[in-house]
Order: sequence, then structure tokens, then C-alpha cells
Amino acid sequence: MRVLVTGASGYIGGRLVPELLAAGHRVRCVSRRPEGLRGQPWAGDVETATADVRDAKAIEAALHGMDVAYYLVHAMGAGGDFEGRDREAASTFAGAAARAGVTRIIYLGGLASGGTISPHLRSRNEVGEILLAGEAPAIVLRAAMIIGSGSASFEMLRHLTERLPVMITPRWVETRIQPIAVRDVLRYLTACAAIPGIVRGSFDIGGPDVLTYAEMIQRYAAIAGLPRRLIVPVPVLTPALSSHWVGLVTPVPRALARPLVEGLRTEVVCRDHTIRALVPDPPEGQLGFDEAVELALRRIQEAAVATRWSSAATPGRPSDPLPNDPDWAGGSLYIDERTAVTRAPASAVWRVVEGIGGDNGWYSLPVAWRLRGALDRLVGGVGLRRGRRDPARLRVGDALDFWRVEEVVPGALLRLRAEMMLPGLAWLELGVHEARGRTVLRQRAVFHPHGLLGHLYWKALTPFHGVIFGRMPHNILRAAERQASSAGSLSRNTERITSGERKSSSSAR
Repeated sequence: MRVLVTGASGYIGGRLVPELLAAGHRVRCVSRRPEGLRGQPWAGDVETATADVRDAKAIEAALHGMDVAYYLVHAMGAGGDFEGRDREAASTFAGAAARAGVTRIIYLGGLASGGTISPHLRSRNEVGEILLAGEAPAIVLRAAMIIGSGSASFEMLRHLTERLPVMITPRWVETRIQPIAVRDVLRYLTACAAIPGIVRGSFDIGGPDVLTYAEMIQRYAAIAGLPRRLIVPVPVLTPALSSHWVGLVTPVPRALARPLVEGLRTEVVCRDHTIRALVPDPPEGQLGFDEAVELALRRIQEAAVATRWSSAATPGRPSDPLPNDPDWAGGSLYIDERTAVTRAPASAVWRVVEGIGGDNGWYSLPVAWRLRGALDRLVGGVGLRRGRRDPARLRVGDALDFWRVEEVVPGALLRLRAEMMLPGLAWLELGVHEARGRTVLRQRAVFHPHGLLGHLYWKALTPFHGVIFGRMPHNILRAAERQASSAGSLSRNTERITSGERKSSSSAR
């Protein structure tokens, strides 16, 4: 079939695309910035289209000629009127799909079994209802907690369990939940494209186990070889306080933790099992909670995490290109640029550059980077705890601590866009090239201030730039020299020449 996927840069979408390709479908991915998909291993096997799901004309053009459309976008973690944005986007998409002649829409929503549900679950349910009410037949799959390497829910569970042997918890740890392995979610989503006939409706999907969050913590601890956790539920922890605590203890930022925590207050257990008549269980059955956790931990240990919760763009963060085009003419910029030279081969320098961040750090004053990350989390940012998806390789769109990989030219260029809380837009660029028998590392930090606060921010940090940015190229080259030396490819005499710092506020050229 001809299949369109929205949200292909996200956690589920990024894993669904290769499943659809393996099933023999022709896939078109739609994104506001399709170039952000270039780093995906399947990028060369799909079509791409540029569109915003709230732009009726653009999304209808993207849907033209498609048989099936997957709707995998939502405003989870975004502030403001996210319900209004979700409602507008779903209505626009449903109308565009009908006009384009799409024969089926497939949507992954949230499972809620009654009672008072969270605003985000309510919005997910409303989106499903809007799609079901459209002219194009829609299938809505409703899932609770998804267990898989890199999922936000799993990362929250993992880090809470591993870091807290004693927990004072809200009462929602006793709420019943029916988790499902990400492998089974993908199996359901893929199979729905091939369901014969005109089928529409909402279907609950879940794994074979129904557990409380407290039980999941204890079972995770047992699987990970940790002592049994002491859990003390108390009635005074509100979702706001809980999300602050989760944001401090786990890599999941407060803005994303809040809807996850609010969703855990509602019992999420499958009440409808008719999906099994349409998509039978595999012969070996669904993965249970323990099996899903074991598989997720194995993927993490093997550095084989295909997508992470941070794969999707951070709500509210800019997606602007580096300010070097005519659109920025006349814009005020601050630039800190440095170069360093070594006899180490360019390949060794590039390995260090591509491995930057995460457990490897940033090669300059670690305490300053940790402090900046902690301050970012305190004000609701992502901080440094997102780490890396892969310990050695980067691809366009990857989250890297509080940066986003905007461009990778293997062996030559790494460009990062800042996603920390800033009064402006910021980029860090590391370039590697050879000149006169030497390897040159060029480092450039660019900041575009927003208003007076942005200018004051840069000026206030100027004294620290010499320490933070100044040390980075030296330390990166030292690390490359050590690697090359240990491989027997570098003489003991190395040369490092550092150009003077260039800090300026100027118009973009």
C-alpha cells in the first residue's frame, strides 16, 4: 500500500516506518522539516513531504495518492492551549484525508478506563473522536504505558527505581495499569494497515499483565538485580510536585513528566478486547512486562536503541536554521570562534567530535556544564540528562544532552542547536578538515539574542567563555591524540596552534 506517516521523527513513528517498509508498503513521511529525517537509517527508502498538520492545503497535498495515513502527532509536553492545537490539527487532518481519498486513518491514542482523566488523556481521546467522526474510516488504538528502550514512560520507571532505594510516593503508585511492549504496539499499528474492508472504531491494546506502578518498580528492581525498594505512599504529593521530583531525578523533563504523572492517577486497563479478532496474537503470545523490561535493558546495554522519547522535537524549542542565510540579514549575532591544530589524523579527531556529550562530557570544566544543566532543569528545561541515543554515532535529529543535532557531515561537520532555556537562539558548530599536513578543528558558538535580556545574558557569560569554549578544542585534540597514540598512529610530538578568540556582535553575513 501507499502509506503516509506523520510524526516519523518521534519515538513510535521512527520505529513504525521500518516495520511498514518490511511489510512491503511504500512510505511517505510528512514533516515540517523533512531534512531532519536524513539521519534515519531508512531515510533513503521513503518519500518525504513538507507540511504542517494544521495547514489544510499542504497536508492535503502530502496525502494525495495515499491509501493509509498514520496520525502520530500530539502536543504532549507543550504548554498553553495544547488541547486547542490538538483539536485544530486533528480536524484539519481528518478533512484533508477525506478530500485526498485516503481509505483509512490509524491513530495511536491513550487508554483511560473512566473516572477523572488528565487533560492530556482527555485531549488524546478527543483527537480520536474527531478522527472517527471524519469521512475517512479511522482506527484508533488506545494504549497505556509503553515499555521499550527509550520510551519516556520506561525511562521514568527505570531511573526512579535505579536511583531511589527509598521512595516517598503519591497514591497513584497503587493505580492499576496494563502496560504494553513497544514491539506489540508496532505489531498492532502495522497490522491495522492491512485489515480488510472498511473498519472503523476505537480499540484498547495492552499486554498480558495488569500491575500497579509500585509492583512495576519492584519487578524492575528484581530484573535489574537491585534490592527490593522501600515505597512509602503519602496523600500530599500533587501531580505538580510529583512532576518536579521526576524532573530532578530522571532524564524526563518536568514539562513531559507532568502529563505522564497525571495519566498515572487514572486506572488504565483494557475493557475492550475486540482488536484480537482483527489482529490475532502471534503464536508465541504478547510480551509480558518482565520480558519487555528485559528486552529494553538488553537494547540499552547493546546501544541498539532505535528511537528515544527525546527523538521528537522539544515543544517550544526553535527549529530555525543556523543564521547564515539572507533571512538573517541585519540580525544581531554574537560569535565565539576558535581553531586548534594537531598532527593527529582527522579520523581520530572526528571520532572524538562525534562522541561528544553524554557520558563522554564536553571536554571543558565539567562542573560548569553540570551547573548549567541543573539550572536548565530548575526552570523547566531538558538539562543534560537526555544524554545520547548511541555512544559513538550521531544522526540528524538526535537529542544530545540539551542540544539537538541539526547537521552531520561525517568526518567534517557537527552542528548542534541549543534546546536549553535561553533568551535567544544558539548553535555550536565543530568542523574538522586537513590543511598543510595537519588536522584543523574549528569551533564556533553562535548566539542570536532575543531582546535586551538576550544581550545581557551573553554579556554576563562572556568572562566564562574563555574557560568553557577556550578549553574545548584543546581537550578534544588531546583526546584524539591519546586515541591515535594508543593505536600507534601518532608520534609523541604534537603541535597545537590556537587562534585568538573572536567575540562579536554583528550582522549576519
